[in-house]
Amino acid sequence: MSFWRTLRRDAAPSALLAAALALMVGFSGPFLIIVHAAQSAGLSQAQLASWVWAVSIGSGVAGLWLSLRWKAPVITAWSTPGAALLLAALPGVPYPEAVGAFLAAAAIVTLVGASGLFDRLMALFPPALAAALLAGILFHFVGEVVSEAAGHLGLVLAMAGLFFIGRRWFPRGALLAAIAAGAALSAGELHAPAGASLHAIAVPLFTWPAWSWSAFVNLALPLALLALTSQFLPGMAVLRAFGYNVPARSPVSALGVASLLTAPLGGHGVTLAAIIAAICTGPEAHPDRSRRYVAGVFCGLIYIAMGMMGGALAALALALPKPLLVTAAGLALFGTLASSLSAAVADAEHREAALLTFVVAASGVSFAGLGAPLWAMLAGGLLCRLLAPPKSLSDKAETAAAR
Repeated sequence: MSFWRTLRRDAAPSALLAAALALMVGFSGPFLIIVHAAQSAGLSQAQLASWVWAVSIGSGVAGLWLSLRWKAPVITAWSTPGAALLLAALPGVPYPEAVGAFLAAAAIVTLVGASGLFDRLMALFPPALAAALLAGILFHFVGEVVSEAAGHLGLVLAMAGLFFIGRRWFPRGALLAAIAAGAALSAGELHAPAGASLHAIAVPLFTWPAWSWSAFVNLALPLALLALTSQFLPGMAVLRAFGYNVPARSPVSALGVASLLTAPLGGHGVTLAAIIAAICTGPEAHPDRSRRYVAGVFCGLIYIAMGMMGGALAALALALPKPLLVTAAGLALFGTLASSLSAAVADAEHREAALLTFVVAASGVSFAGLGAPLWAMLAGGLLCRLLAPPKSLSDKAETAAAR
């Protein structure tokens, strides 16, 4: 049976619906986080459109290939934790140096994936510390929602109220409903920034990368660590939970290469999806587990279509008022913050190290040219090693070597 006949046979409306729903949820939050980061860093509409093009096309092509290669619903995504990190770090970094950091982070992920060091790295930096690092980064931006309420109480209360009500009654559509309500309430404030234009087709914009040690330690290292621990690790867990034994080396290295190719166009990294992946890997996508890979194929195709419309998406997003963007981004990160805090304190063995990691990351401290994420990684990692019993360390080393 030919490839196309097999694909047509396995395709089902439920798989298409699952893919569309997954990307609707995935786009609604991370996209606005990227827009907020781009506005904070003073990027142009063309640079933002290229950014959206890069991460969408990279995710789509890689996810399409991986799903067909392994006959599994390998759902890819933009790095949401990475986008949250950029909210804090990008405004202080020249854009060419940021692109250089994107390249360096992608190179680290590719090497870790191709060398098979993924599982060993996870043993050296426990998931609890990675969760605490992410929670510390997110804390400030979720807190901004409260700050915005001081000047735009009606808008924030309406969006937050609908969001939390939706979390109870229609969790998958809660964020979309909150954004729609915010857009309706602030319709009179919609305005396109000077020089903005609505183009249906995005044009990738190449930026020659520049090297900077400051950008490397403050952006590249945290980006790589967050991608590996907060995206690839849970993403692989979702696949394996539904019985798909895809070797970690393949998606990690393939998405690392995709990130390398799209970094000069503004892409901050493409990774495995975690939360939205469950929509496409479960029975809702298809009753037959062997045919759910089609949901991954549909996701890839939709990603590519959305990436081509990146210019229009960027223009529309830039027309939104800042209070709406800040509130939407904060609400989009709320669930991730909650799950990260829960994971950070769940492991009693690493609880104190995780708490220290969270406090340092949330402080926003910058010292000797190094930002809070790197100091948080160093402080938490050192305390973790200091408090760990010698036997526990040796056991972990042997386990990592065995893997």
